[in-house]
Amino acid sequence: KLTSLALQPVITPELLQGRVHLKCAYSRPSWKLSLQYMVVWSRLSTPGKKEQIQRDTTLQSFSYVEMNGVNLKLGHTVFCTVTAFTRDTPEQQSLPEESKGFYAGIKFLPESLQIAEDGKEHVLTILSTVPIACPGHDDSCKITLQLSTEDLGKNSQLLGPPNIALSECQVDLLQAPCSGSSCAAATLTVTAVTDFAQDGNRISRIRAEPVGRRDLLWRAYTPKDVKVTVRDLPTGNCYSFTDPHIITFDGWRYDNYKIGTFLLCQSVSRAFEVHVRQWDCGGHRSATACNCGVAAR
Repeated sequence: KLTSLALQPVITPELLQGRVHLKCAYSRPSWKLSLQYMVVWSRLSTPGKKEQIQRDTTLQSFSYVEMNGVNLKLGHTVFCTVTAFTRDTPEQQSLPEESKGFYAGIKFLPESLQIAEDGKEHVLTILSTVPIACPGHDDSCKITLQLSTEDLGKNSQLLGPPNIALSECQVDLLQAPCSGSSCAAATLTVTAVTDFAQDGNRISRIRAEPVGRRDLLWRAYTPKDVKVTVRDLPTGNCYSFTDPHIITFDGWRYDNYKIGTFLLCQSVSRAFEVHVRQWDCGGHRSATACNCGVAAR
């Protein structure tokens, strides 16, 4: 009797005649027997519910399904289930074995980010789990993704500057041999914007949209957004006030009664500095200077 045959079906992507296909491959039993295989392709329609899209009966140890952009689109999670039976007694079937779900489309690694307003750059990898086809002679073999950010929250347009900054506005996924779960990949960096405001932790999302593709498969596809949580950090402050008393970023206090133009603050890592101009404002009785002008770069 046919029981569990350890068929172990696995889905991999392939380009066949310039079109994207998924291949379900499985192991043949070592003993010689004229087996046939029934391969049922299905996709996840809603969480926990699968919808059948194709059924094959074959003598081969593999089966193909085309990603045609109609019943099988980018963004779908696909499964193949294999059952073996003998040609002589088709009612004797092995136990059906299902593959792991294969997500066809664009993936972000990591799928979500938690970053802080500390100036650090965080690497975001964008990859395609399906091969990039070349639709015509005039098109290069790539997918161009337009990247944008959106702040989420109440009246997000009134919350000041954006939460996050990206190193790129567009990335290209170039055709490459499929390896592991990646058939094309690109990287960019994400940085939290230091906004000098105590506005609490905020949530943004990164959106990627394919541009310039005319084929049905990519034209109607928008990848899932990446959620980015930005942790608010307290902002450093320094002061120069009245005749001028000065408090530095680290809390050191001193006075500067002199008249002239002074370099109040300067960054050693970027083009940022503040100059202050102090004039005499004490009259004849006491030598006192006051802030009368400021220039910031």
